[in-house]
Amino acid sequence: MDRVVETVVGAAHEAPFVKHRGLLYAVAYRTLGSAKEAEDVVQEAWLRWSRVDPATVVDTEAFLVRVTIRLAIDELRSARVRREAYLGPWLPEPILTRPDIADGVLLADSVSTALLLVLETLSPLERAVFVLREAFGYPYGEIAQFLGRGEPAVRQLAHRARKAVENRRHRYDSDPVTRQQVTERFLAACSGGDITALVGVLAPNVTMVSDGGGFTGAPRKLIHGSDLVSRAIVVLSRQQPVGSTGAILHLNGGPGVVVHCDGTTVLAMTLHLVEGLVQTLHVVSNPQKLTGIAL
Repeated sequence: MDRVVETVVGAAHEAPFVKHRGLLYAVAYRTLGSAKEAEDVVQEAWLRWSRVDPATVVDTEAFLVRVTIRLAIDELRSARVRREAYLGPWLPEPILTRPDIADGVLLADSVSTALLLVLETLSPLERAVFVLREAFGYPYGEIAQFLGRGEPAVRQLAHRARKAVENRRHRYDSDPVTRQQVTERFLAACSGGDITALVGVLAPNVTMVSDGGGFTGAPRKLIHGSDLVSRAIVVLSRQQPVGSTGAILHLNGGPGVVVHCDGTTVLAMTLHLVEGLVQTLHVVSNPQKLTGIAL
């Protein structure tokens, strides 16, 4: 009898959580910029949900989002201490996304590595409010309940966050056809080691940011200019393990380049364009940040 009751209770918890799990992960990832940390937060949210009687919860989504965003804020505060000691530039952990993400530009942009880097400059509370409001459209009153703050305070946080983001973010091309075509040309040039072709898809003042986390030979300083960046890419291509191949996958809301060898991802690149040329290139080779990209 006890086992039957346990099964029923487990199902009562699992079904509503599974229904909202994708949302919880999306909120946590945008708040943290780390797939691993987001998964940890969602797992902890499940543990807390499993201790609650679902019959006592009026709005399951609101309850789970409230738990998740508070856990994410706590995790972000501790993660920032770790990131201060990070070797070389820190980049958000790349994730696979669908080509039709968000059914529009808004959610795709909210998961781009460029915006996630800007969100790193916000306070944890500002970032949480920005994510909940701008990416998911929650009303201020509901966000206030999530965070245990008054609505006027939440509106002020949202205002500061929006202003900071607008002042710091770069406007990149969003046309999916252009991004796909340029990414294809970029990959072809990389695969052939053709510096001239590479220079042809790079903006003259392009910037390359590499995140190896101290585990790879990634440059620990930013590289500027099409000549230096193209040569760095060719060197980087030659350093990949024998048998490595590159493919274009949808990363963080747009086409990106993923290099893999023997079924293991060894490199992920996201390209940000201005007027059809690569203006900023984010390169992640830290193996701890690539485990979630399966080919």
